[in-house]
Amino acid sequence: MLSIGKYILLLFPLLVSFFFKGKDQKEFIIRGYAQGTDYSIKYFAKDSVVTKRAVDSILSVIDSSMSLYKPYSLINRFNEANEGLDLDPHFAAVMRSAFKVYKATKGKFDVTVAPLVQAWGFGPKRIDKFPDSSEVKQLLQCVGMNNLHLKGNHLTKSKSCISVDLNGIAQGYSVDLVADYLIKKGIASFVVEIGGELRMKGPKPDGSAMRIGIEGPASSAHAEPVIRHIISINNGAITTAGNYRKYLQKGAKKIAHLIDPKTGYPLDNALISVTIYAKDAVTADGYDSPIMAMDVQEALGFVASKKGMEAYIIYHKKDGSIADTLTKGLKKMIVE
Repeated sequence: MLSIGKYILLLFPLLVSFFFKGKDQKEFIIRGYAQGTDYSIKYFAKDSVVTKRAVDSILSVIDSSMSLYKPYSLINRFNEANEGLDLDPHFAAVMRSAFKVYKATKGKFDVTVAPLVQAWGFGPKRIDKFPDSSEVKQLLQCVGMNNLHLKGNHLTKSKSCISVDLNGIAQGYSVDLVADYLIKKGIASFVVEIGGELRMKGPKPDGSAMRIGIEGPASSAHAEPVIRHIISINNGAITTAGNYRKYLQKGAKKIAHLIDPKTGYPLDNALISVTIYAKDAVTADGYDSPIMAMDVQEALGFVASKKGMEAYIIYHKKDGSIADTLTKGLKKMIVE
């Protein structure tokens, strides 16, 4: 669906076997490919009450609703419409979350960046060259969530050229949808991961907490990313946005995939990656990218203002070296 998911979601669970002493609980693992990326689900139960077919069915419904890579999807129908149309419950729920993040971040998060995402080469169509300043200026006239209005499940746009791209939040919603399905099935211990976006519920049957690895760039520019910390938690979601995995390069020019909806250009600031912990994945996923558009102190202050949210930030210092910082709440979660 969301092409390669959020692409950069630089967070990977430590997908090692869980060992436990529960007498009647077994570990079940489901792996697959959906929304342009891999997914992995681990849960503990007496029987295999959740199947791969059921998970694939849930993700297929989301694809049909919000995937730019499915010509028949509802999101593509909306983007092609002149005024708007009725949304399904999933699309409408994601849009309601998107409006909240848009307002809270003062426009740093904006789902109408779709034409800019495409122009810079991160959309469903290939490009031959990067846009020049005049093209960017023209595209910015078709950007701005103030041009969207959601009443009930009906989404309208004030300009026909407005189109939306939900890659920055819909994958988190997908994680929550699968997690909620597991909970409805009576599963009390699980990890759901789609393209690096995670939500977990614990503890494990032996009473121990879930352990998750947080990835970041290596010290060398050409080395593979590394696991920087391991955190231990029982409930919540963790997502990461970054600019070191997903990028395009033409000649000497390297373009990060995160686009600033205010300038129309890819982000080019000190932040390298932002990992967010929140109660659910749609919240963490929605905020990680716009926080990437802030400076370090602004990002830390913003996260501190959000109840239940924590952050781990990797950034470039003025001398070019790599440093990191994290909120007090997240520091307490670190075990290694």
